Amino acid sequence: MSRTPEVLFVCVHNAGRSQMAAALLQHHAQGTVTVRSAGSAPAETINPAVLTVMAELGLDLSNEVPKKLSTDAVEAADVVITMGCGDACPVFPGKRYLDWQLTDPAGKNVDDVRTIRDDIDRRIRDLLAELIPTEGGGR
Repeated sequence: MSRTPEVLFVCVHNAGRSQMAAALLQHHAQGTVTVRSAGSAPAETINPAVLTVMAELGLDLSNEVPKKLSTDAVEAADVVITMGCGDACPVFPGKRYLDWQLTDPAGKNVDDVRTIRDDIDRRIRDLLAELIPTEGGGR
């Protein structure tokens, strides 16, 4: 019996990269993947440039709040994708870990954050194709 895969995105502040990744995966997966994001040292609010570039895609993050990384979130995940949280990310045996080297959008202008968003979007599409292969063997 198959179950819904769970993905956890982790960065330091949970105000930029991990929020964009979570929103993009939720959007593209359309309910086929459980998605969470968290930060090792969460900020108080989402980066305003991130809100702007995600709104350009019709994704509203204005009600999102940075969340603190918990052991429970890591334990529940099938795939943990880190984005610069270093040693603050707990490691559990049997979990799949990916470390995406992405520029931190903190202090960047909208054009720079748009480039980061597009990089994340490409990675999300590749991840989704791996997690939820299309039926009919389309490759």
